Amino acid sequence: MKSPKEVYVCSECDFQSPKWYGQCPSCNAWNTFQKETYQPMAAAGSAKIGRRPGTREKAVPFSQMESVDCHRMQTGIGELDRVLGGGLVLGSAVLLAGEPGIGKSTLLMQLCGRTGREYKILYISGEESRGQLKLRAKRLGVEDADVLVLTETDADAAVAEYDRISPDVVIVDSIQTMVCSESASSAGSTTQVRECASRFIRCAKADGAAVIMVGHVNKEGGIAGPKVLEHMVDAVLSFEGERSQSYRIVRAVKNRYGSTNEIGVFEMTDAGLTEVDNPSEMLLTGRPEGVSGSCAVCTMEGTRPIIVEIQALVTPTSYPAPKRVADGIDYNRMCLLLAVLEKRLGLRFSTSDVYLNVVGGLRIDEPAADAAIALALCSSIKDVPIPHDMIVAGEVGLSGEVRAVSFAKERAREAVRIGFTQAALPKRGLARRPVDVEGCKLYPIAGVYDFLVLLSKTAKEETGRIIK
Repeated sequence: MKSPKEVYVCSECDFQSPKWYGQCPSCNAWNTFQKETYQPMAAAGSAKIGRRPGTREKAVPFSQMESVDCHRMQTGIGELDRVLGGGLVLGSAVLLAGEPGIGKSTLLMQLCGRTGREYKILYISGEESRGQLKLRAKRLGVEDADVLVLTETDADAAVAEYDRISPDVVIVDSIQTMVCSESASSAGSTTQVRECASRFIRCAKADGAAVIMVGHVNKEGGIAGPKVLEHMVDAVLSFEGERSQSYRIVRAVKNRYGSTNEIGVFEMTDAGLTEVDNPSEMLLTGRPEGVSGSCAVCTMEGTRPIIVEIQALVTPTSYPAPKRVADGIDYNRMCLLLAVLEKRLGLRFSTSDVYLNVVGGLRIDEPAADAAIALALCSSIKDVPIPHDMIVAGEVGLSGEVRAVSFAKERAREAVRIGFTQAALPKRGLARRPVDVEGCKLYPIAGVYDFLVLLSKTAKEETGRIIK
């Protein structure tokens, strides 16, 4: 038998090297190499191979392959089913990642309570004892759920119990706590996470069970463990939100069986996570009136229009290097919009601190929010409020033009449903595809100069002053 060997493994890309590097030569990440001990392939035997001993696959043409219908299991949680693409596909592997204490175990325990009577569920916990799990189930009101609980950190023992029970759904909480005997490294290391995950994924593919693995995140907010783990699974769900706030968002980072644009919105209460059927009203709760720097934007998360509030604060600074802070918005995108406004409109943001925030903890990546961000910045620096019943949507180009956005009619309809009566939309998009929504007055905007025209009109109507 060959003796174990020591290598240095990058925790980001799984690159292996016989010596330590400060920067990974493969992914260029810094300080990611960890010393690990592994057993050579000859000593590991057939367990290292991705198929069972004695089986061999043969290549077949597409014309001879049979079509397989994906059987989806309804989890009983509508927002989670939306993110998964209509339900949990049996035979798939799902990775649920998020910060500690954000509600991952709570969501999975509620899933057990709603589907335990229809499907056989095996809950494998490597972090909590049976007593702790029972207390959580009692708090959530699912203590009578028909769920099999296994408190185990040995992946081989867990797989053996899986073979004995043959469940429909397997929940592993969490994959970083599982270890396999073939590797001498500690739990949570790159080798252990990869090997343990591969065992559970083989169970899902071979027997048609759905596997949900809980993953931790690192200090940068990314999923802890090797990046190859995200490639191994069929879906990666990210649990977002601030622990100090009650709202949580589940977003699909990867999904082989559905769209990655859908999100699920939850509210954390004493009784667990409750679904938010109307996120727009939730995110606009407490929005102030008559305050500069506040602008509403309608974003599209998959097929769902959501109206959120963007707040901007521009204040003069005496320091030579002004401060820039963006929460919920890409920092580089904010800097780009500041440069466009300063170049095309002559607004002096270079002598002011700029703070941007998306209310509710939602993160906006859609370019259609550019116009709302730019208008909020103009409103704050001129100290002129934007009409409270107006939404704004449009993509801002480097020349200062406002480009057309998709789903303009759906955005206007959502605005009217919430109570908005005005919508500032790109002029080019309205000329090509008119938007006629009853109860919504449209303001076509062609460029960033129209933002000052809009603010000047508002200032003249409400305060009688003229802005320059």
